[in-house]
Amino acid sequence: MAVDMATIEGLCKRRGFIFRSSEIYGGFNGFFDYGPLGAELKNNIKQAWWKDFVHKRDDVVGLDASIIMHPNVWRASGHVDGFSDPMVDCKESKLRFRADQLFFAEVKVDGETIGYVSVLEDENMQRDAEEKAAELKRKLAKQGSLGEIVLKNYMDAKPFEYELIPSPATGKAGSLTPPRDFNLMFQTYVGALRDETAIAYLRPETAQGIFADFKNIVDTSRVKLPFGIAQIGKAFRNEITPRNFIFRSREFEQMEIEYFISPYDDWKALHRQWIDACKAWFVSIGLPAKDLAEDVHPQEKLAHYAKACTDITFHFPHGLQELQGIAVRGNFDLTQHQNASKTNLEYFDEARKEKYLPHVIEPSLGVDRTFLAVMTAAYSEDEVPNDKGQAEKRTFLKFSPRIAPFKAAVFPLVKNKPELFNRAREVYAKLQNRWNVFFDATGAIGRRYRRQDEIGTPFCITIDFETIEGNGSVTLRDRDTTKQVRLSVDEVIKHIEEAGA
Repeated sequence: MAVDMATIEGLCKRRGFIFRSSEIYGGFNGFFDYGPLGAELKNNIKQAWWKDFVHKRDDVVGLDASIIMHPNVWRASGHVDGFSDPMVDCKESKLRFRADQLFFAEVKVDGETIGYVSVLEDENMQRDAEEKAAELKRKLAKQGSLGEIVLKNYMDAKPFEYELIPSPATGKAGSLTPPRDFNLMFQTYVGALRDETAIAYLRPETAQGIFADFKNIVDTSRVKLPFGIAQIGKAFRNEITPRNFIFRSREFEQMEIEYFISPYDDWKALHRQWIDACKAWFVSIGLPAKDLAEDVHPQEKLAHYAKACTDITFHFPHGLQELQGIAVRGNFDLTQHQNASKTNLEYFDEARKEKYLPHVIEPSLGVDRTFLAVMTAAYSEDEVPNDKGQAEKRTFLKFSPRIAPFKAAVFPLVKNKPELFNRAREVYAKLQNRWNVFFDATGAIGRRYRRQDEIGTPFCITIDFETIEGNGSVTLRDRDTTKQVRLSVDEVIKHIEEAGA
């Protein structure tokens, strides 16, 4: 079902998935804390990715590079001089906006410009601008004027228009500055000094650590082309306008592979294989295939060193957006680091008896965006009978058992019967040896089910009087269907395993 961002954010806060960073001090824009359930879900996503793309492959090895590296790494990669977004300041409100995300409407009547009526700033600004422009055009037509609305991006504004375009913050014309570059890297200092010799940076991406360690891994790991180096780690970008909850933040985590290939390999075929593998992985963790699409970058929009790039997109609450990028980057990065470091990074091809700098395919995705996609896909509502037999709205998260924070919850039917409580603790301890499970003995059984539904626990196991007095079987309830069956504890374990937990 379609769900808005406010609903997702509210559930994340209420149930302990995600909190605003430093919330007791009013929060810190662009930074988030993952609570008890969020930490479990996030770790499960990372572990699933590592298992499938590292442990289950013979051609990928892992790396955990440092967050702060020699500043020359970022000079060689081009980040110091070129890692920037176009920024616009509102002189009245002191707010900042990305120029390439600002649209305005020039209003013309009978071919003559009569003014600039709006500036729109939003992830879906193009669509919103078109809708608002159409409404303005209808109003002009009702007045008997031949109205025309010309939509423009702020990056395309003429110098004289800067004084005419109203600010999205105040509505006042002339308060926006011309666009200028804003470097997105966080700067810090290493050591006791605070001068230019001590400047370093928090990494804006994990990829450069892989390229900087390429030679070390080739020399120590007996890898042969084609092979990949995988890394999961934090990255930091001083985003001008972080937005849409955890979709675009200033501190985030990446899961990234640099897959090195020979310049003689069929890169188009390998690129297609990686796209298919990544889409299949998203489905394996619960994203519906129908909500995944591909956005192929046209040649004129590719980076100068790239041969191709395809984004896997997903229907987030704020629209169809990039979930993962899979780029063919050539040998640009290794070339840059070889030239800057004066270190030979060439690979010796034993079959061809020649040396060359490998090319690379880069599947890169954000853990946080994957988390948001999983939450969006999982959010569900229906009606089920409550303890009194009345229909009651139910909110539940249809997490894949593979990534659910808790794989199962164990309940004694009532807590004031020691024989039930103790038996439930025994079952809980047995399951705890295999999975992260939850124990709850408080409240009506229906209410306990609802609590687990809302945090996405796939299975609930109830120990009742039949467990004690009969053959030891327990009640297993399925989260999605709410159906219940009686199974032995060993059968329950097998059922959870077969579900993919």
